[in-house]
Amino acid sequence: MKIVFATNNRNKLRELQEMLAGSEIEVVGLSDIGCHDEIEENADTIEGNALIKARYVKEHYGYDCFADDTGLEIDALDGAPGVYSARFAGDDCNSERNIDKVLDMMQKETNRKARFVTVIALCIGEEVKTFEGEVQGVILTHRRGTDGFGYDSIFEPECCGQSFAEMSHEQKNSISHRGRAVRKLVDYLTAVGD
Repeated sequence: MKIVFATNNRNKLRELQEMLAGSEIEVVGLSDIGCHDEIEENADTIEGNALIKARYVKEHYGYDCFADDTGLEIDALDGAPGVYSARFAGDDCNSERNIDKVLDMMQKETNRKARFVTVIALCIGEEVKTFEGEVQGVILTHRRGTDGFGYDSIFEPECCGQSFAEMSHEQKNSISHRGRAVRKLVDYLTAVGD
């Protein structure tokens, strides 16, 4: 089975391909199907953004497709950055500036509880399905680790004593929000393929 992952993020694509290695599912990215469109993510929920991307590819390119959106929700910031996680420090920001903003806002906070949430939206045939994964943890006071991407260097899942950026890809994928959502997606696709 060949399916499009509606992303131009090579890190996310590689992460998904690693998770699906050995399965019957071949995952390709947007550039692999010649899609270089700027898909506007303007929903006010994580699920809404995932659905926008998946539906866009299905409608405009005809491929079965899934898309994800992820948000970091921090208790002390009333759930921010949430749906705005990718552009928390402004439209032209990058991960480093997003992290700087979070660390700055969290300087005096004692409640450091947070969670990562991923929603995957799947458009396959006439079906539309969503799958959610989440992981609880805390925001660190400074960056730790050099692997990963996004907010990985300042998020420590509650189970582990390491930031996501200190873990191997295999460790992170086994417990992460995206990993949990992907396993639900894979279970569904495997059942459909049988």
